[in-house]
Amino acid sequence: MLLALSRIYGTTVSELLGETPPERDPVVRAGRSEPVEADGWIYRQAGGAGRALQCLRVHVPYATRADIVRVHPGEEWIHVLEGRVRLALGEAVHVLDPGDSAHFDSLTPHRIGAATPGGAELLFVHTLMQSPAAELCLGDGTPHRR
Repeated sequence: MLLALSRIYGTTVSELLGETPPERDPVVRAGRSEPVEADGWIYRQAGGAGRALQCLRVHVPYATRADIVRVHPGEEWIHVLEGRVRLALGEAVHVLDPGDSAHFDSLTPHRIGAATPGGAELLFVHTLMQSPAAELCLGDGTPHRR
């Protein structure tokens, strides 16, 4: 409920609760964030933690039949840096090349996988804030088949 209210009012849950956030460094230096692996994906922080927009640089593994179909509140924007990405949005499938981007509502069932054997690199920005719903974005290690 608080997450929904924070989005409606354009603020954070912390601000709704009256918490004072610590000062944040607006610069994220290369090599300072440790990569995090989940379900074969490698995530590197590309923006400040605890912000309404979560910005990541992501290595996406080659697509498999066990790719997770994700559905969660918010919006997503991806921009392909290297390789090719297969993006399934609902029933439509799009292949994105380096330089291509996609911006979509995260409530649309979606699946992202690399279309090239070496994987793909992309910038990934989403509005999913710190909440229990974050597990839906990263997955829980259990493959969800489409």
